[in-house]
Order: sequence, then structure tokens, then C-alpha cells
Amino acid sequence: MPGFHTMGADLVRTFIALLIAVPGLLLGSPAWPADDIAALLDRAREQYRVDPETSRRHAEAALKRLESAPQVDLQIRAHVQMCDYYAERERDTALAHVNKARALLAQSQRPGLRARVAGCEGEVHEFGNDTRRAAAFYQEAVTAAEEHDERELLADALFLRGYLNGVQGAFAAGLTDLQRAYALYEDLRLPQQQRNTINGIAGLYSRVGDYQQARSYFETSLQIQNQAGLTRDEVVTRYNLGRVLERLKDWSAAERSYNEVLRLSRQIGYTRGEAYALRGLAKVQNALGNHLDALALLEHAALRQSSTTDEMLLAQILLQRGAALRGLQRPADSVESLRSALELFMKAESAEEVAVTRAELARTLAQIGDWKGAYEQHVQYQTANTTLLQRQLDQRYSSLTMAKDKENALLQQQQDATQHALNQERRATRLQGVVIMLIVVLTLVLATLVWRSRRTSEAMHRLAMTDELTGVPNRRQVLAQLAALLEAGHGCAVLIVDIDHFKSINDEHGHLVGDDILRAVSTALRGIAQEPVKLGRLGGEEFLIASPEGNEIAARRLAERLLARVRTLDLSRHLPGRRVTVSIGLTVSTPGETIAVLLRRADEALYAAKANGRDCVVARMPGSGPAPTTRVTAA
Repeated sequence: MPGFHTMGADLVRTFIALLIAVPGLLLGSPAWPADDIAALLDRAREQYRVDPETSRRHAEAALKRLESAPQVDLQIRAHVQMCDYYAERERDTALAHVNKARALLAQSQRPGLRARVAGCEGEVHEFGNDTRRAAAFYQEAVTAAEEHDERELLADALFLRGYLNGVQGAFAAGLTDLQRAYALYEDLRLPQQQRNTINGIAGLYSRVGDYQQARSYFETSLQIQNQAGLTRDEVVTRYNLGRVLERLKDWSAAERSYNEVLRLSRQIGYTRGEAYALRGLAKVQNALGNHLDALALLEHAALRQSSTTDEMLLAQILLQRGAALRGLQRPADSVESLRSALELFMKAESAEEVAVTRAELARTLAQIGDWKGAYEQHVQYQTANTTLLQRQLDQRYSSLTMAKDKENALLQQQQDATQHALNQERRATRLQGVVIMLIVVLTLVLATLVWRSRRTSEAMHRLAMTDELTGVPNRRQVLAQLAALLEAGHGCAVLIVDIDHFKSINDEHGHLVGDDILRAVSTALRGIAQEPVKLGRLGGEEFLIASPEGNEIAARRLAERLLARVRTLDLSRHLPGRRVTVSIGLTVSTPGETIAVLLRRADEALYAAKANGRDCVVARMPGSGPAPTTRVTAA
């Protein structure tokens, strides 16, 4: 028939068109709706905080579906999610996904996604200890998010930049970034991100020495994360809690925390978490003198670390390995391990870890008789430690100073506004009576502003210099007073007073009773340490006393009077059948000594007093070992 060929060709063309319109109809590769893929990527991001392996599978599935129906913005998100997963596992794979995401940015309908790409690229370099490049990418992320008003991405970038600042010792800048991120998450109603940011702030508190505050934050977070089933987040928080417990030297609690990190990491197949847990357990064993056990744990940790990109983790393992080898009388091997750790910490510009490693290296070099090398490391440790201490002091009160500056700026704005209004009124009328009235009003307003400003300034000064709980000068004030004594060129004595068994009082009777004990002891100390002697609260259960009488005999008499006065406290309504005592570490200054050196020597004496049974005073003088313990018995 004449039309058969034409009809057959039309049928073939129609069939081909159907295949094009419905991709994969015969091959089983449907075109997935964009909303479904976006939801899959949302689940991938949520699961990253629970189970990273599940997160990876979701991101891979999204990329597979996008092959048949490319969506640029979704492809970028998927590649970034894959970068998040591989950043701590396979550096090259992570960077490959970053490069694919960057190549797509030019076609993106959402240019602010550059912030997410830069943020992940920064994390890849941070894991590799290239913190300068990491900081540059975090800055790119912040800038991109601000330019395109991407508030959640801005909060993510600020969190990353703030955390890195804290590691590098830029505490004030780190806290500013983290507080700003928290405010954004709060405004966006993202509670889990808020909690993670609070944990970041808690980590910063730990680095500036406020361990109890950090511990409280982490313990609260753990309850929330456990109830929400956020297993990976719980691993990170429990490890950070373990680090705080290390610094508090609560070894049994630290060991329990690290064992739980190990269990949870194995539960979700999180190799990096396992390695960190094993490092923590090794630190505990080193502290307890079980160096062989520590070395065995570190071998397992190193094996797991080798499958990650985390060089800071490697440095931490090397540091603990050096400590274990020194304890096993293998100083040459210890030096090699510690030098490798120091190189990695210096590359990361991690101020605290550099100082700790130099101190450990100095002890090891002294063990093999390399006195010159030991001295050089010790001097560099002292320099780093003094710098870190100053940064910590600056940070603790920087936010308070900022608040005062804002208050003064507000008062100035009010004054300027009032002046402007009065000038406008003068121009509006020429009547002498009105002018006089306006001058009177202006005078009253300015007088009120001056009065309010003076009251605010005085209140802020008192707040900045006084410990809120006990009413005695706070750490900042008493250290400033100690600095003034040293600058005057006179010798002085320094005493650190610590309430014995204070943690058990808090644990058994609660923090309210603990607060009452702190107030009672501070009142007793204030009754003895009167002008010109300076008294202040260092933090926690520790008090600092600085006496201008810079000789050991006078300082010992003062310490003995303090011991005796605290023993007479009647606290039976708070602690039935139990009395409160204190331990005191004492030292005196020599010309040219810094505050950091004096505090460290007094702190060493305090630890010796604790080791000698508490309720006593131990003196440690410049250039000598600890002096004999003084124990005063009640009459």
C-alpha cells in the first residue's frame, strides 16, 4: 500500500520521542523530582550528625539521581555533602568533590552556595594542619554568605572560623564569631546547631582555663544529644568532656568518658572517633603511670588515624607516645616522637599544644643529659605559656569590657541626640524666656546623663573587679594588684589557697551548699588577709593572696593563721559531722620574675600540699625544691 512506509516512519519517530520525554523508561532510570532530591540531601545533612555512613549513602544516591536530571544547585549541595564525609577520611576524594562543586558555581542560581564549598575546602586543609589556608577559605565562606544574605551558611562559616581561632589562641575573636553564629542559629530556630555552637563556646572556655563552666555545658549537651539520638555529635561532645576532665585531673571520670566515646564510635563505624578515644585512654594511663598500657593503646590509635586525614590527631598521639616512652626510660625514642608532634602543632599554630609539647620535650632532654636543649625548650615553653596566660586573662574579661564600651557609646549617643534637639528648639524660637528655659532643661538633662554615666561606670568597674559570689576581688583585680607589687620593685609573697575536697562537697551536698562554703571561707580569709595584703578569688575553689612582705617567715606565719582560722569555721548546718580545711602553696618573688612564674611555683607548692595530706602549707622557693610541710594542729 502506498502510505505504509510513511506511517511506519511516523510510528518510529513517535516511539523515539516517548523515550526522550520519559528518560530511562526501558532502562529503569526515572527522572527524579527536584523536591525529592532536595529532601534526600536534607536527610544526608541531618544524618551526618547521627551516622556518617548513612549520610554518605544518601548523598551518593542524590548524585546518582541527578545524573538523569541535572540540577546545578542540588549537584553543588551533594558534592559538598560528600566533601564533608571525605574531609576527615580521604583528602584527595574530598578535594575532587570540592573541584566539581566549584566548577558548577558559575551556573548556580544560588551564588551564596560558594560559602558552603569554601567552608568544606577549609575543613580539608584544617584536617591537614594547613591552618593558614583553612583560615583563608573560612574567610571566603563568611564573605560569600554575607554578600548574598545566606544567614544559615553565614552561621556555619562563623562557627568554623571561630573554632579555628580558639585553637590558635585568638580567644576573643573566636568567641565573637561563635556568639554571632549562635545568635543567627537562634533567630533561624535551629536548636541542634545552637547546641553545637554552645559546645564550641564550651571548648573555648576550656582553653581559657574555665573548666567547670565547660564541663557544665558539655554535660547538658550530652543529655540533649542522647535523647535526640545524635550519636556522632555525642561522640564529639563526650570526647571534649574527656579533655576537660583531663585538665581537672579527674582520671576515673575521664576514662569513663573515653570508653563511652570508643563504644559509640564502634557502634556507628566512626574510625576517627575510635582513634581519638584511644588517645584519650592512653593519656589516662600515662597519668596513672601505666606507660606500657598507654603505648599499646597508642599503637591501635595510630592504626586508625592512618585511615583519616587528621594531622592534629596524629600530633596528639605522638605527644602521648613521647610521654609513655619517657616513662619507660626510652628518652631517645621519646625525643623523636615529641619533636614530630611539636612540628605538627607548630604547623597548626596551636598555641596550647605547642606549650605542652615543649614542656614534655624539656623534661625528656634533661633525662638524657642534654641540658642546653632542655633549657632552650623550657625557655620557649615559658614564653609560650606566659603568652597563653595573658591571652586567657584578656579573653575572660574582653566581653565585659566590650559591654562597658557599648554602654558608654549609648550614653554618648543619648547626649548627642539631646544636644541636637535643644539646638533645634533654640532655632525655632527667639523668645528670651524660652531660650533660658531650654538652657535649664539642657543643664538638667546633661547633669542627669553625667550622673547616670558615673553610676554606670562605677557599677561596671565594681562588676569587672569583684567576684560575684564571694564579694572579694576577682582574678583580674587580684592579678593586677600582684602586678603592681612586682612593678614597685619590692619583694612579695604569693599564696594559693585551695579548699580541700571541695568537689566531693558539691557532689554530695549540691552546688548551693558549695556556694555557701565558698562564701564562708572567703569571709574567714578576708578576716586575716587585711590591707596591705591583697586577697582575690582565682576561680573555682582557689584563692590568691599577695603580701608585700616578701620573706618566707612572714608568709608562713600568715599561712598558718589562715589555716587555723578556716578550721574554726562552724559549718555544721551545711556539713554535719564534717569540717572544712584548706591547703596552701606558698612562694616569694625575686627581682625580674613574672606573674606566670610566681603562679606556677605557688601552684606546684599547692599540689605538694595536697599530696602531703592536705590541711597544710608547703613553700617552694626560687631555685630550690619544696620546703618542709607546715601542719598546724588545733589547740
